[in-house]
Amino acid sequence: MITGLQLALVAGALLGGGAALLVWRFAPVHPDPADALRRLSPDRDEGRGPTSDLGGGSVADRLGRWGVRALPQALWGRPLAQELALVRIPVTRFYGEKLLFAVVGLVAAPLLSVLFMVLGWQLPVLLPVGGTIVLAAGLFMLPNYNVRDDARRARTEFARTLGAYTDLVALERNSGAGPRQALESAAAVGDGWVFRRLREELAYSSWSGEQPWDALRRLSYELGVTELADLGDIMRLSGEEGAQVYGQLRSRSSAMRAAMLNDEVAAANAVGERLSIPMSLLGVIFLVILVTPALLRVMAP
Repeated sequence: MITGLQLALVAGALLGGGAALLVWRFAPVHPDPADALRRLSPDRDEGRGPTSDLGGGSVADRLGRWGVRALPQALWGRPLAQELALVRIPVTRFYGEKLLFAVVGLVAAPLLSVLFMVLGWQLPVLLPVGGTIVLAAGLFMLPNYNVRDDARRARTEFARTLGAYTDLVALERNSGAGPRQALESAAAVGDGWVFRRLREELAYSSWSGEQPWDALRRLSYELGVTELADLGDIMRLSGEEGAQVYGQLRSRSSAMRAAMLNDEVAAANAVGERLSIPMSLLGVIFLVILVTPALLRVMAP
């Protein structure tokens, strides 16, 4: 049975939450200047890119669009623009998933409390309330971890593929192709998502009159892949100054492969060190099993 104290606490929480929502709704809005300038920028293209809202008809998309309009910007925390652009998830869908996860956390704890009450277990009222807040906050932040993890793997794959793409560009330049032709022909060779992304950016730069190395640098800033900006700088020397960049491109691709190999070796060493811990524990347990009977005989009266 629910006691009067529990009912009073729940009623007080509902009244306090309603008053807080009313105050927040009618309080003056303080927009983020950077976000406002980004929305009003004439260079902002709503129809292109992974974070556009076109075609978003899912529940998460609709809920995310409502959250962007109704909830304060500070609620979402630090923006994950590069990570979302890399995994090609719209911002509204990401915000909608965060809200859906939070709703699941808000509903799960009260349902478990009702189940325990049906089974005859009386829980303190602060336990389900605190569990609801903690679970909702934890699930609200879970999509951030998922996006960061997916972006980390995608960025590693992008850098690995970019080494092969740099070699292809070097071969195209060595055969006499121009800078743009070399970049576009090399991007047309592969069929992976990295090559498709490069083809899209180069095609967009061709239609808009942008130089291909500027497109590569812009994509580098958008995705957080610094190796792509280095490739753009090398091709800028070839396009604007007519420099022979075959040797530079091959050296850059070799350096990228060496860096990736060093990262793989470091990761393998870390895994080996973690595997040594269980083996050491097994050795200690085996020694304890061997020594224990002798110690018991010595300590016996």
